[in-house]
Amino acid sequence: MGVAGGGAAKHVPVNRVLQEYLLASMTPPDAVMTSLVSATEALGEVAGMMVPIEQAGLLTLLGRICNARTVVDLGTFTGLSALALARALAPGGRVITCDNSDRWLGVARAHWDQAGVSDRIDFRLGPAARTLRTLPAAGVDIVFVDADKLNYPTYYDLAVPLLRRGGLLLLDNVLLDGFVTAPHLAAEPLQRRCAAVMREVNAAVAADERLEAVMLPLADGLTVAIRR
Repeated sequence: MGVAGGGAAKHVPVNRVLQEYLLASMTPPDAVMTSLVSATEALGEVAGMMVPIEQAGLLTLLGRICNARTVVDLGTFTGLSALALARALAPGGRVITCDNSDRWLGVARAHWDQAGVSDRIDFRLGPAARTLRTLPAAGVDIVFVDADKLNYPTYYDLAVPLLRRGGLLLLDNVLLDGFVTAPHLAAEPLQRRCAAVMREVNAAVAADERLEAVMLPLADGLTVAIRR
């Protein structure tokens, strides 16, 4: 059974032409952001882990709207999301970003330095859950989750109590390449498991009385939830 009114809603498929128009109609990324995107794309197939440039713009916008001072970024990769969030910080703010690998940290730090935000970014090597467990309750403005999908339930459970009232939980890849509605259709066993886990997390977020959430069809899906 669908959400009331859902069948009558207008949804425009985003093809390549519309995608280019969308990008041309946003505030353009500066030279540092463009350089980081290019450096990441040059890495090859792993570049698929990078957040889209329009999503990076949204992260900065959301950070500024909520006057963020403490932000947690789960999944550093080449540092694009950390860069976008660091630029949104209120004076004295910081982004705590973590990753299980520091393989691409050199790329990230070079661009953080160029953007003049290195002093606002605290990189932590190791499991994201460990970083979350070190933080005080109700003291975080934004938690952005873009890490390993099988552990999303753990990240969700740990992140919500960390958020202050009015703080934001941002969950990336919530559509899981479209397989979230039918995990069994995914070809790879790991993708099937990830889609099933994401489906459970999405349902939990929607039912969580501590949150008010909306799921956006941006890239691979982004949930924006505010702590009540």
